[in-house]
Parts: sequence; C-alpha cells; structure tokens
Amino acid sequence: MFARILLAGLLLSASAAAHAADTIRLAVQKTGTVSWELKVIRDRGLDRDAGLDLEVTELASPEAGKIALRGGSADVIVTDWLWVSRERGLGARLLFYPYSSAVGAVMVPSASPITTLADLKGRKLAVAGGPIDKSWLLLQAAAKQDGIDLRSQASIAYGAPPLLAQKTLSGEMDATLNYWNFCAALEAKGFRRLVGIEELLPRLGAKGRVAMIGYVFDEGFAAAHGDAVARFIAMSRAAKEILASSDQAWDAIAPLTGAPDAATLRAYRDRYREGIPRRPIADEEADARALYRVLAATGGAEIVGPAAELDPGTYYRGLPGG
Repeated sequence: MFARILLAGLLLSASAAAHAADTIRLAVQKTGTVSWELKVIRDRGLDRDAGLDLEVTELASPEAGKIALRGGSADVIVTDWLWVSRERGLGARLLFYPYSSAVGAVMVPSASPITTLADLKGRKLAVAGGPIDKSWLLLQAAAKQDGIDLRSQASIAYGAPPLLAQKTLSGEMDATLNYWNFCAALEAKGFRRLVGIEELLPRLGAKGRVAMIGYVFDEGFAAAHGDAVARFIAMSRAAKEILASSDQAWDAIAPLTGAPDAATLRAYRDRYREGIPRRPIADEEADARALYRVLAATGGAEIVGPAAELDPGTYYRGLPGG
C-alpha cells in the first residue's frame, strides 16, 4: 500500500512540476466525508504537490451543491450518477467520476428477532431520505423478488437520518434503513446489520460494489481543464490511500467526523475503507446502467425523469485508460 501511495505522490509531483497552480472551486457539504479527505490533502500537502489551488465552499446540503454547480459558482461537487444522468436528459452536459461506494444498510438492535427481510413485515421501519431515496427503492426491489412488499407490509416512517437513528436507538422503531455513516454509528453502539444495500446489488443485476456518488463537473470545464481534472482525481485517490492504510490519519480527522468515541471512529474508518472505489470505469458504468433500470422500474419518472436508460455520456472517461 505504501508503494502505491509513493507512486501516486511521484506522479502528482511530476505532473505539477510542469504546471502553475490551477484553481478548482469545490462545493461540499460541511458535514460530509469530502471534508475528511480535504483535511488529509491539506495536512499532507497533496494539493500543493498536484499543482492545485482548492477554493472550498462549505454548504448545508447536497441540494445546495447542485445549485452551485448549475449556477456556475462551483466547478466540482459530489453527488450521484442518477442526478447526473437525469440532468443530461434535460440538456445539462455534466460528467460523473466515482468517489465512494459506501452505502446504507438496514440496522436492527443486536437482540432483535428480525433476521430476514421477511421479518420486517408488520414492523416499524424508519427510512432515511424519503420515499424516492435510492437505497429504499433498491431495498424494495430486492424484497419483491422474495414476494415481500415492504411499502405496504411494514409501517414506514420517513425522516432525516439523525432523527431516525435516534428514534431507532430509543426503541421507537424496530429497524432503520439509514445512510452508511449513521449505520456505522449504530454499529458502534451494538446494533446489527440486517442487510447492507451493497449485498443486494448482485440480485439486481450489478456485478460488484457500485460507487453511487462521485465527483461531478461540467463537460466544458473538463474540456478546458482536463489536466487539472486528472491531477484533482489523482490527488483524491492519494488521500484515499492514506486513509486506507494509516490509522494515524484517522486520529487527525477524528474531530471532523463527529465520532463521540473510539468505537464509532473505528466503525467510520472501516466502512469508509470498504467504500473506496477500485474498479474500472467500464465496470462501474455497466452496473450503474443495470441499477438505473431497477430504479426506473421501482421509482418511475419521479426519480429518473423521462429517460428509461442511463445517459450514455454520464461517466467521465478523460483519464488514461478510462
């Protein structure tokens, strides 16, 4: 692993030596995991080595990032390929590059009698994100393969991730489908993973872990700043490798994670590491195409818009071998 980090550093330094610092305006959610990587990047000087000047705007929500990108006040944001494909269908020329395959899970108390999806029938299930949340739609699609209609056979409560995590902790809910970091926090408190969404993806046509979120930028920006984009992605990869191999790096970013104790920080670390994308872009795109069809069939036009298929230009392929 150290050799890979060293190689990434050498490539970044070699590339940066031939370029003046390029500015990239990055809009990120203040409480998101991108801030963790940015801490590593700045502490280790990876932005300097890459010849990049990062102008970071912290936002309150992912939706604010989308507005910033579409309004021209940001060059790069982090969001999902589903939104990118939908926007492309509406005329926007956006591109997606994988950032993380970490996804949510259905969590239950350790002593819960719930051991299968079928056991959720008649139970109170808290679902983060709302009725068209991607993980919720994928969970429903997988359950229907077993003849289970969770939407009608369980008592569903939608809400914000932290509120639903708290309700599950207090025993008000029997189970929760939540975002990966909230699931990790529950795990640290002794909760059990009934099923991770990534475990269901092969049943829905995917062949591996799919990066659901990624860096998103405009085609015009990529065309005009292709080398800077390549160095930005290489810089991000180098930061991920540091977080993948160094426990000390996690000590440094611990305050940013909001982890209240060492057990929660370890859970964040382990689940984050599992979500580092390592597959070829072609494989990512093929699996996203399969899952898009499932989401379109389950959520309809409300989630995918008018297009029945993933837009063929969604994924960025401007890197060597990409």
